Amino acid sequence: MSSVQLSGAGVGAVAFNNNNNNLRLSQTSALKVGSSRRMSQSLVVKAATVVTPKYTSLKPLGDRVLVKLGVAEEKTMGGILLPSSAQSKPQGGEIVAVGGGRTIGDKKVEVSIPTGSQVVYSKYAGTEVEFNNAKHLIMKEDDIIGILESDDVKDMKPLSNRVLIKVAEASDKTDGGLILTETTKEKPSIGTVVAVGPGALDEEGNRQPLSVSAGSTVLYSKYAGGEFKGVDGTNFIVLKSSDVIAELS
Repeated sequence: MSSVQLSGAGVGAVAFNNNNNNLRLSQTSALKVGSSRRMSQSLVVKAATVVTPKYTSLKPLGDRVLVKLGVAEEKTMGGILLPSSAQSKPQGGEIVAVGGGRTIGDKKVEVSIPTGSQVVYSKYAGTEVEFNNAKHLIMKEDDIIGILESDDVKDMKPLSNRVLIKVAEASDKTDGGLILTETTKEKPSIGTVVAVGPGALDEEGNRQPLSVSAGSTVLYSKYAGGEFKGVDGTNFIVLKSSDVIAELS
């Protein structure tokens, strides 16, 4: 089975499974606590708001969307059963409802993401609710990173002012000829633009096209964006256009 892996600092990789339309855990994640004092304190978990069965409809307001979450896998790729505390929250799901949009200036702007879309969203976005015995997130449209309908991140359609970049391969050797391991390779900050979003909205509600285009080789901020791995192992990153600092030629 092919998958798209998403990784971030302190978080295990997760994968988008196109067969059951969810983003699922593929590696064990670890929670690091900075001091023994913190470890001695109890861990407070914020539970989702449960919507009772008497309510049969949940309609987001404004520019918010309702995302039905994928389910974190209970086992690693090696078959190790994970406790619930080690299962990473999914960062993808299906848009099941959208708000009526927002007004910017004198213009009414509708939510641009249609229901039924499979999306990837920002890690800490939204408010978690349990509705119809399933976990959902209510979040702003701007918290959606992109639409991903296939099982390969190269097909992602970035939204708003975001850019999908294929990361240049890190060098395997130092200038002196020493072979570098994966952990010692310097993280590259150069890549090729694969796709760009339609642009952010200005004060009048109009889309402002991005200054970079697909095919451009760019330099971007080193610690910006979210990292992805394609089905063939290729590294990608999605970041805001403001994090692209130069075009190379």
